[in-house]
Amino acid sequence: MEEKKSVKIGLPIEWFVPEDIRSQYATNMVVQHTDQEFLISFFEIEQPILLGEAEEIKAKLEQRGKARATCLARFVLTPERMKHFVSILNENYDRFVKEIKNGAEK
Repeated sequence: MEEKKSVKIGLPIEWFVPEDIRSQYATNMVVQHTDQEFLISFFEIEQPILLGEAEEIKAKLEQRGKARATCLARFVLTPERMKHFVSILNENYDRFVKEIKNGAEK
């Protein structure tokens, strides 16, 4: 009986963002994990429109009792993909800080 060998082919990725995709501003996020995956949830807390004097605004906020965080998106990553994700975030953040610092020096 002949053994079959698996062949891996790497295809280039074409990054495509549809025109109708909606960008949203995440004001908060929650990261949870199990033994097998990481769950990252992004939330937005909308600021209420509060008008009036400081005491009126304070009373309205106290009356609300809580701020609602609406989940915008949730992603599940394997530990290996999470490690890669953290690495990419760190690289981009370091580049951002360097660019800001270089811009301030000019």
